[in-house]
Amino acid sequence: MSNPIKLGIVGIGRAGWGMHCPEIANKTDMFEVVAACDIIPERCEKMRERYNCRTYTDVRELVKDENVEIVDIATRSCDHYPHAKLALEAGKDVLLEKPFCETYAQAVELVELAKKLGRRIYARHNRRFEEHFKKIRELQKNKILGDIYEIHIYRNGYSRRDDWQTLSEFGGGQLLNWGPHIIDQSLQFLNEKAEIISSDLKHTVAAGDCEDHLTINFKGEDGTVVYMQISGGVALPCPNYEAFGTKGSLRVNGNTMQLKYLDPENPLPEPVADPGTPGQTFGAVGTFANAVPIKWIEEEWIPEHEDLSVIWTAMYNDYRNDIPYSIKIEEALNVIHVIDEVKKGTEFEKKSK
Repeated sequence: MSNPIKLGIVGIGRAGWGMHCPEIANKTDMFEVVAACDIIPERCEKMRERYNCRTYTDVRELVKDENVEIVDIATRSCDHYPHAKLALEAGKDVLLEKPFCETYAQAVELVELAKKLGRRIYARHNRRFEEHFKKIRELQKNKILGDIYEIHIYRNGYSRRDDWQTLSEFGGGQLLNWGPHIIDQSLQFLNEKAEIISSDLKHTVAAGDCEDHLTINFKGEDGTVVYMQISGGVALPCPNYEAFGTKGSLRVNGNTMQLKYLDPENPLPEPVADPGTPGQTFGAVGTFANAVPIKWIEEEWIPEHEDLSVIWTAMYNDYRNDIPYSIKIEEALNVIHVIDEVKKGTEFEKKSK
């Protein structure tokens, strides 16, 4: 028999109403929305109509609801820390929409509070379940492309954004918006052991006072480099992913992954450096690797489907069946630590009040 988790959703906006509710719509055996909270009464009415649930306009009242097991926090970024803290202190477990918090200090405090009170916190890093991301992780392990030594991740376009996500007082900026997803993927590519080689934050075309263009360059313990860029100021978008290996490369545009790699059935001899004087033109016989012909395999790979809502199944299995949640709390902390480090010393650094 099903034993659904009783969910209380805080914030019935683009995340709560537009993403969380649709994602659990076919998971009624796992989740039951028993309460909802929003400062806009009309949104509460919509939740009552859809779920016949109790509604509140004050989060302090929802966290007292005895029927709620997990408080799903989908409010503005600046509210994640105070709302999660209220829920934990009320004896509830918590699901936090990204970003986990605005600052590393806040995130550490929440994790320590949860441990002290014996509660659980789940970070909603659902982009961990992207099919192209998972495919690249697979290629890192099976070495069809050889040793992958550099990966690029891009999420860019041209967007003169003007909502609260552009204002620092609400926790705006791309580092706290797309940043947690792409930083999490970057750290996963490097097995969570990464050094920040360089970073840059800019305010380009959006409204407000936050960064809308950012780059971070990571280096792993084995020398692998991951370069990530998130931007609202790029008129000609780059591929979502590129990866370069010793035996091939890949590129992801839209839903299509292109792969080009050496034919494993026709191994090449190790190249030997020739100290002699070469000919006077490039491309002559014997110029490079003794002119051994290279046989390439070129493929396209398109995922059959993608379902980021599986993160809810993962949370349910952890909560009800003791199957460990795939996003460790330490990994969520690492993401916020990177965000803190990248902002440090810039005009976008969060100042303590």
